[in-house]
Amino acid sequence: MTAGVRSTARITASDDGRGGTCLPVLDAEGALALRRIRSTGPDARVMLVGAMSGPLGGDHMSVEAHATACARLRIGSVAATIALPGQAKGEARYDVRLTVDDGAELHWLPEQLISACASDLRVTTRAELAPGARLVLREEQVLGRTAEEPGRLTSRLTVHRAGRPLLDQELACGPGAPGGWDGPAVLGGHRALGQLVVVKPEFEKGRPPPALLGENAALTPLAGPAVLVTALASDALRLRGTLDDALRRLA
Repeated sequence: MTAGVRSTARITASDDGRGGTCLPVLDAEGALALRRIRSTGPDARVMLVGAMSGPLGGDHMSVEAHATACARLRIGSVAATIALPGQAKGEARYDVRLTVDDGAELHWLPEQLISACASDLRVTTRAELAPGARLVLREEQVLGRTAEEPGRLTSRLTVHRAGRPLLDQELACGPGAPGGWDGPAVLGGHRALGQLVVVKPEFEKGRPPPALLGENAALTPLAGPAVLVTALASDALRLRGTLDDALRRLA
């Protein structure tokens, strides 16, 4: 069995004392690279770059981002991530860890994750927030490329605020996943799924009420100053449009 590639990206954002945000840590290795891009406001903006194909079977990719007090950090990616089968046996892993301190704000807005045929990927995303932290987190997953059956994809998303859980959900799709994942109670035949989590201290005084956002999307208040938007679509373009509309509404 061939060992997979281990790749890690680390980002730390700090208040620079002049109304902006600096990046004392911006480091990546393996299949990941980081690029800071120009910003005209107080935010530091970083793009995640895939330096090689993957993740492949057996690979382990991880991203760790920390916004310290009063920092403002936005993280995106230059292209979709495509999970592919590889020579190594076993599943690939993609772990994301986000930490946001009091007065800080972090936006995690990567491009879609595509689960290609015969791939096997487990994604875990965990956000740890201080009481005065702000978070915008978007995840989008596409099951299979055009006219292709999906691989197996297991995704878990957890958000904690002040040590207490706001959200903990897991979904498994594709071959070998528990039965019913493609049925009317879960995906209903759709091939693009996404979620948007917005945490704002202002929601302590009043969160948006539950609402349907079109035929296949819903806004749900969480047990804290946070809301969750979940959406299904036939393709990635329609999914992005639904989540963008929801984000504008919550702004």
